[in-house]
Amino acid sequence: MSNDTSATGGDLAFVVRISIVATIGGFLFGFDSGVINGTVDGLRTAFDSDSVATGFNVASMLLGCAVGAFFAGRLADGLGRRALLLISAAFFVVSAWGSGVAVSSGEFVVYRILGGLAVGAASVMAPAYISEIAPAELRGRLSTIQQIAIITGLFVAFLSNYFLAGLAGSTVTPLWFGFEAWRWMFWIEVAPAVVFLVALLFIPESPRFLVLKGRKDEARAVLARLYGESVAGEKTDEIHASLAADHHRPSLSDLLNSEGGGVRRIVWLGIGLASFQQLVGINVVFYYGAVLWQSVGFSESNALLINVITGGVSIAACAVTMSFIDRIGRKPFLWFGSVGMTLTLGAMTAAFAGADVATDGSLMLSDAAGMTALFSANAYVFFFNMSWGPVMWVMLGEMFPNQIRGSGLAVAGLFQWGSNFAITMTFPIMLSSIGLAGAYGFYSACAFLSIFFVLAMVHETKGLELENMEG
Repeated sequence: MSNDTSATGGDLAFVVRISIVATIGGFLFGFDSGVINGTVDGLRTAFDSDSVATGFNVASMLLGCAVGAFFAGRLADGLGRRALLLISAAFFVVSAWGSGVAVSSGEFVVYRILGGLAVGAASVMAPAYISEIAPAELRGRLSTIQQIAIITGLFVAFLSNYFLAGLAGSTVTPLWFGFEAWRWMFWIEVAPAVVFLVALLFIPESPRFLVLKGRKDEARAVLARLYGESVAGEKTDEIHASLAADHHRPSLSDLLNSEGGGVRRIVWLGIGLASFQQLVGINVVFYYGAVLWQSVGFSESNALLINVITGGVSIAACAVTMSFIDRIGRKPFLWFGSVGMTLTLGAMTAAFAGADVATDGSLMLSDAAGMTALFSANAYVFFFNMSWGPVMWVMLGEMFPNQIRGSGLAVAGLFQWGSNFAITMTFPIMLSSIGLAGAYGFYSACAFLSIFFVLAMVHETKGLELENMEG
């Protein structure tokens, strides 16, 4: 069957529009993750917290992310992909407002965990939704929009933090109406969260979910709009056949091998992809970038500006991937990215290892070492965002068979956010114990191991229909 939407009467512009709406969740995911970067000093001052408490304030959202990602996949099999995105949008609104009004660490953590539930749900549901409505030959490019949206959210958060801190003079100085700048950094997110909530009311439910629920006429109508009337019936029957071959209520037990027990290989692949994406330390750059650069001698203003540059580099890297992923494939991007991250993280480790330590505990880099660290950090971000950043989400959204997609995403999402929490929570501790060189040496080792994981475990999914994915 042809998948060319233009040739079969489908509305490609409609496919792109609803994909973009779904990825507003990715934008909020990125913004919510990046906004914390500029608020660390404000949180430490407002709540009088030590390094461990500050680390938990930063990482607390990730506990919600793990729970949200795990239950979103399962709930989406009952309520629908679109319904879960609507719930996450409402949580984004409440969390953004509440994080800014919090007057204690406990209250702040509650609102951040609520935001984490939203981020976790959106992180797995947006790519799954896009994969389920996109034609196979465009699925990689459209799913990559999710990572571009995430990085754009990070970039906008970094830019917003930079300008708000500049207007106030520092993150802990009152800005408007007597509220400190760091609080306004959170409140900025309310506007895009409301846009996401409203826009979701105008997109259809996933046709594969509709078939799963026995609503074939509704699914056919959506497919006719997506792919054209001439292929809608055939496509509906294909989806129904793929589900009918193993027709029972989806459950976590579907992730086990039916013939001999044990977890399916495809599930281990999902766990590995999700975990390695975090073990290479990317979110240390996103969450603690300002702290990192201040620790090697940059001012707060310059550190926030470096974050803006890093966000721009990330968007450029994702654009490269979006242009070529459906031609080159998923596996080559992952392998190339792993090699690049190993080399650049190694260079950062060497630069930090040779630095002198000042009396206040900060590192004193030579001009050459400082430039090496700055260049390597941005090169590392580029390699990540042209490979593991977008490709992991593309593969998780598409590689699971229809029957186990919700359960597979639940487990992979749990490991992705669990690894994210572990890396984020341990960075302040590693910084004060083994230093930046030790921390980045660990991330470099994980990047090196990911090379062999890709070579041994990853199979190409480029151009395959979702109904042809094997578990």
